[in-house]
Amino acid sequence: MLDRAQGVGAEAAIADLSLEFVFGKVWSRDGLDRKQRSLVTIAALIALRQTTELQNHFRIALTNGLSLAEIGEAIVQTAPYAGFPAAWTAARVLADMAPDGLVAPDIGAD
Repeated sequence: MLDRAQGVGAEAAIADLSLEFVFGKVWSRDGLDRKQRSLVTIAALIALRQTTELQNHFRIALTNGLSLAEIGEAIVQTAPYAGFPAAWTAARVLADMAPDGLVAPDIGAD
C-alpha cells in the first residue's frame, strides 16, 4: 500500500488516508496486541468477502506472529458466523499463498 500512497490520483489519496488512519491510529491503540488485531481484521475481511485485502492481511498476520495453522483455524472459527461460502473463499486464498497445504487445521481434534 505504501507504493500506492506515493502515486497520484484517487488511489494514492485513499492509500495515504488508509495508512494514516488505519495503521497510524487504529492499529497503534492500546488494548489489543498486533496478533489479536490481525485475528479481528481477518474475521471482518472474511465476513465481508474482501479477498484481495485478505491476501494482504494474511501476510500482515504472519508478520505479527500468527502461524499459518492459526490463520487456518481462524477461518474455520469464522465459518458458522460469516457463512461457509465466505470461509471457503478465505481458505482458498490462504491455500494459494501457503506451501504444501500446511495450513489445514486439525478439524474435530479434542
